[in-house]
Amino acid sequence: MAAAAQIRVERCQATLGAEILGVNLSEDLSDELIGEISDALVAHKVLFFRDQNLTTEQQLAFTRRFGPLEIHPFLGKKILFADPRWPELVVVESRPEAPAVSESWHSDVSWRMTPSLGSVLRITHCPDSGGNTRWADMTAAYEGLSDAMQSHLSGLVAVHDWHLFRKALLANGVSADRIAALQEEYPPVEHPVVRTHPVSGRKLIYVNDNFAVRIKGMSEEESNELLQKLYKLADIPDYRVVFSWRPGSVVFWDNRSTQHSVTGDVQGYRRLERTTVIGDRPF
Repeated sequence: MAAAAQIRVERCQATLGAEILGVNLSEDLSDELIGEISDALVAHKVLFFRDQNLTTEQQLAFTRRFGPLEIHPFLGKKILFADPRWPELVVVESRPEAPAVSESWHSDVSWRMTPSLGSVLRITHCPDSGGNTRWADMTAAYEGLSDAMQSHLSGLVAVHDWHLFRKALLANGVSADRIAALQEEYPPVEHPVVRTHPVSGRKLIYVNDNFAVRIKGMSEEESNELLQKLYKLADIPDYRVVFSWRPGSVVFWDNRSTQHSVTGDVQGYRRLERTTVIGDRPF
């Protein structure tokens, strides 16, 4: 007889998002409980935890239960905020005088050979209003395509590149020599347009507006036309869930099967802290 579940899962919508109840993330959770959370992550793709009271150290410890942590290569280079006490921590801040939102749909670091498995995001300062975060279900996006389109996409390969970061580095005064060194360390990578989730085995769309720059073997015009169609899948309401932040909120999302973006209406000061689990090479 299977053991009783230790958490309660309340679905947000049919394919994407669930609120997890009955767990205190600041505690030393059992392996069984971590397993339930891991299973829920694969099933629901983004998990929402309310009324948590986590320190940065506790967030790091919780995230490490799911695998080794990623150190973002652009931390401390004037475009991503770092905290020298915790090299694995990315600080996301938005102030009225310096708004910072990413309104384009994207999957984090898809320009790396082994993109992130997923991230834990905790809010430490809520804005007066706005700043909601949205996630899109790229498995549902693939499964909603016609058989003909699925067949067309099968076997296609996209090139991913951190070109937007390069522009930001240049704008913030990082030297051309340093950018060239980073480009050598992180050259463009190729990933399948249709990725297979390594746990669920389900297929999903794996191109995003920020980092997928072309489809290999196609003319520029043909590639751009197809990519634009695929980018827009994240905007279909049936594939999306929207989360409104409040004090004590924590989110854990599967970066392999989702894309995310932030609405650009933050009023006041907002700070979030992100920790990320290293992933595997898409196939």
